[in-house]
Order: sequence, then C-alpha cells, then structure tokens
Amino acid sequence: MDLHQFLVPPADTAKRKGPHDRIVMSSRVRLARNIKDAAFPGWAKKPERVRVLEIVRPAIESLPEMKDAFSEAMDTLSTLDKQILVERHLISREHAAKSAGSGLVLNKDETLCFMINEEDHLRMQALRPGLQLRQAWGAMDQTDSVLEKKLDYAFSPDLGYLTACPTNIGTGIRVSAMLHLPGLVLAEQINPIIQSVNKLGLAVRGLYGEGTEALGNVFQVSNQMTLGESETAIVERLEKVLAQIIEHEENARQTLLEKKPKMVFNHIGRAYGILANAHSISSKETMNLLSLMRLGVDLGVFPGVERSLVDELFILTQPAHLQKQHSEKLSAEERDLLRADMVRERLKHVSRPIAKSTPPSAGLDKQ
Repeated sequence: MDLHQFLVPPADTAKRKGPHDRIVMSSRVRLARNIKDAAFPGWAKKPERVRVLEIVRPAIESLPEMKDAFSEAMDTLSTLDKQILVERHLISREHAAKSAGSGLVLNKDETLCFMINEEDHLRMQALRPGLQLRQAWGAMDQTDSVLEKKLDYAFSPDLGYLTACPTNIGTGIRVSAMLHLPGLVLAEQINPIIQSVNKLGLAVRGLYGEGTEALGNVFQVSNQMTLGESETAIVERLEKVLAQIIEHEENARQTLLEKKPKMVFNHIGRAYGILANAHSISSKETMNLLSLMRLGVDLGVFPGVERSLVDELFILTQPAHLQKQHSEKLSAEERDLLRADMVRERLKHVSRPIAKSTPPSAGLDKQ
C-alpha cells in the first residue's frame, strides 16, 4: 500500500476544526501496553520482536475502526516515509528508527494510530483537532477494552499495566495537547508558565516531543505520572491546566495589543515580509515566521486569509514533505531554495497585514 495515497492531504488536515483551535492545535491520548511473557522491545532479539508483531498486528487490523487501515512493517517503509509520519505527528522519532519486527497501523482519517514494538510492544494513540481530550480518551478507552479481549496484556494487580519505562507503569496513559503560544512568548511570560506547569507534575516539551525545541512557538503539554491516579482524573487535571494556559495566552495577546501594538505588528509584518519575499529560507526560520503569521490571522490583520493556509504550510515546508515533491535527492541548501519558492507562490495573493487601530495611548508606551 502506498503511504502517500493513503495519508490525508495536508490541505484537508489543515482545515480540521476543534474547540479552542486558535491555541490548541491538537489533542492526543496514548496508551502503552505489553504482551505477557514477552521481552520488552529494547531487550528482545529480532525473532521475539517478529513474533510479537505477528500477534499484535492482526488483532489491531481486526478492529472495526481499522477497516481499510494502512498497515505495514517498519522495515518496508523508506526513511522518507518514516520522516513524513514523524512530521505529521503520527509516529515518534524513536519509532522512525525501528526496522524489522516493528510495525504501524493507521486508520483512514488518522484519528487512531498504533505503533508496534516501539519502546513498548504496543503504543496506541487517539488524535483529535483542538481541545478534545475527553473525546480522544473515550475513543482510546473503547479500543483498548476490545483489544484486551484479543491480547494477553502484561498486568500486575499491584502496579497495573507493566511498561518498559517505569514512568509509564500503572495506567500507561500519556495525555497531551499541542499548543500554539506566540502571545506568551512575545510577552516573555512563557518561562514562568512552563515552571508553573512543571510544578503541577506536568511536562512541557517541544514540537516533536521529548528533547526537541518549541519550533513555531508550539509546545506539547502532557502528564508525567501514570501510577496512582485514574485515567479520567489525569484527563480532567490536564483539561483544567490547559484551560488556564489558554486564558493566559488570550490575555497575553490582548495585553500586547493594548500596550505594545507596534511591537506586535512589527513582528507580524516582518514575518510576512520575509516569507513573501525570501528566495532561501530554512525549515526552522519558516516555522517561526509562520507562527507569527498565524497569530496575525487570529488577530484579523490578514483579512480574508484562513488559518488553514498557514497550517498547511506548517506541514508542506518541513524537510521530508518538501523532499517528497521532488524525485531527485535534495541538499539542505536546495530545500531552502525550493521552500522559499513554494511559500512565495502560496502567499502571492495574500496582501500585507493591516495594523488594526489601537487606543491613542496604546502605541505611546515604551516598546
């Protein structure tokens, strides 16, 4: 099966709507599960990993929700295919590095994804646009309950579900949301927010999870502990924290517009100017400038421009997606040239931002 014929086109992905999607780009609930009496993937030899794959993969494929799913062993996917899946946040960077004995099963609308023999025998995740943690958890819980009847999970009456990493023991749940927080970054309030969230036992990571930077002012917030707390309680606790972060981001944007409008419009205008005119631009710079343009769309300074245009460019300008559009192998420098060409072409009908009127005193504050 060809992965690229299967995947939802970036233009359609970018048009997905959800609650609070100005700030919450997506919600995800992931469960870690392992098969009883089988070595964890990191310790298992190839025959053992293959055996687990042959047990787990058909069980997933038999689920009603996985009708017409994409199902492949990782060693049959190209490096480029794997990187595209990482850029779409459908698999982890760690899973992209796997080969024989690991697999992937993905449903048609990309709302359910199963990584087989990543760090655990099974890592399944439910994805939703916007703030929809409860909906994602409902889908994940239902799927897990059906799978538990088909697979013999490693489970301890005292500890709960057994996992390769001690931090996942218990429920094995990881609840997370991807947030776009340019207001807090521009207002220089992001670090205190991150510190506050960390004190609550939650983790804040970059665009691609643990160990990555917050490109495009995108941050992932998730629970850290999975033991001693029910799944529902974890979901509810994260929901409350996210509601506070959303409020802080909205307030930061409003305060910046009232007190430092020229600074805000300067950032947005410069971002548009570079994106619309550059002839060479890196992936990192593109993400950071698109973030400011997305903020501009949300603030109404690009009349008639949909946020989906920016969100589509977030996907298409990443290295693997860019490479996929060209048959010959591209160097980083060639990608930078082609990326700039693509962005200029897509923005040629977008007029420069129109700074909204501000209260007379607002623009007089020291910038």
